[in-house]
Amino acid sequence: MSLKEQFGKDVLLTGWGHSRFGKLTDETLESLIVQVATEAIGNAGIEPGQIDEIYLGQFNSGMMPLAFPSSLALQVSDQLANVPATRVENACASGSAAFQQGTKSLLAGTAKTVLVIGAEKMTQAGADVVGAALLGADYDMAGKASTTGFTGLFADVAKHYGKRYGAATGNLGDVLGTIAAKNHRNGVDNPYAQLRKDLGEDFCRTVSEKNPMVADPLRRTDCSPVSDGAAAVVLSVSPTGGATAPVRLAGFGHANDFFPAERRDPTAFAATRVSWQRALAMAGVGLGDLDFAEVHDCFTIAELLMYEAMGLTEPGQGARALTEGWVFKDGKLPVNVSGGLKAKGHPVGATGVSQHVIAAMQLTGTAGAMQLKSPRRAAVQNMGGVGIANYVSVLEAL
Repeated sequence: MSLKEQFGKDVLLTGWGHSRFGKLTDETLESLIVQVATEAIGNAGIEPGQIDEIYLGQFNSGMMPLAFPSSLALQVSDQLANVPATRVENACASGSAAFQQGTKSLLAGTAKTVLVIGAEKMTQAGADVVGAALLGADYDMAGKASTTGFTGLFADVAKHYGKRYGAATGNLGDVLGTIAAKNHRNGVDNPYAQLRKDLGEDFCRTVSEKNPMVADPLRRTDCSPVSDGAAAVVLSVSPTGGATAPVRLAGFGHANDFFPAERRDPTAFAATRVSWQRALAMAGVGLGDLDFAEVHDCFTIAELLMYEAMGLTEPGQGARALTEGWVFKDGKLPVNVSGGLKAKGHPVGATGVSQHVIAAMQLTGTAGAMQLKSPRRAAVQNMGGVGIANYVSVLEAL
């Protein structure tokens, strides 16, 4: 049963906008929001006054002084005066949380057209401020000093994974290096990406002066960069006559895990798996029905675990998705053709919305150099914390 069959109405992505990701010193949070919102509204072929509600995904957590940005989108046009606008925060999944809140407004019938924005400005803050802000998304490390920050948390996941599945995985460092190299290679074709350089497997697998160990076993190339950026999408219950054909939301899933690390299996990502199951079940499809996926590779170990959480391989067998070539651009399920967070960048609140925009571009044949051959169905997966807040969407071309 699809979303439309379950709820009796469509949720369509009818317009979208995307900024460049990176260190955007000439942009402010406001200018990024206005840029992508204006682009999304124009792409949808509607007037600003047709927007019934606005949701803004943003983490912030002290990375910038302005902590109340929900009305910034109203700067697009005077027609947006008095439109309800809400900031949504769920750590690194804030963008997808905003997307699902917009979806639920449409399904509830309280809105017919919703503007969803994800935005973050991070690079103006010092490394210590960014590190402390991100650690605020961890139950055990929030407010504590750390030399490795969130990288250290995912490094611990990698160590647990290596200890549990070492014999089956082989050289975990090489596996993670292959994921990094794949995503850097894909990022070259993404005009929005922060890192557009094919670094090659040898560089990504090797600790060097230019690729130091950040938190063993994670090297610099295993970590997504600190980024600024924004993305926006218009959600509607019917086509709006926009610049491209709309994209249908076929299903979605959301699951949260327990916050204390002691209550979670560090390599299972159990709630992540549930969010996949819920989204696929609502869409009435299986993994084999997907043509590509954009997943949350904040660190390369996260992408490896995602192969297993989505059901592409059994636990401990994630490396097989690489050795068999399944997740490469010409494989049976390309993963992170955009370059992922690893190369595209990770402006925290923007990431989930960006993933939906990139997927919509692929499904409408407007992805430029990133374009796959005639994809019809995709999944987007966004995660907050170490597998804590988990969101999956299944999108399909009309």
